[in-house]
Amino acid sequence: MNPAPANRSVHPGDRVYRVHWVLGTDRLRAVCHCSAEREFEDPVQLWEWLLSHPDGHVAPQSTSDSGATGTPERGVRTA
Repeated sequence: MNPAPANRSVHPGDRVYRVHWVLGTDRLRAVCHCSAEREFEDPVQLWEWLLSHPDGHVAPQSTSDSGATGTPERGVRTA
């Protein structure tokens, strides 16, 4: 296996999708390239939601308005 060149970007392109496992649960958190986030139990529904952009995608609001509980997982942008 060849290591990636040092000057190459890790995530090239304008559409990067992220899927994070929510620690201690059976849930997955999807993060769209538009910064919208949503949690799922079913990976098929997760990918249908991600790939249906922009249908159903709402960018996260400030932490005081979002109604989110707990702290964001490491590596997840919260805009």
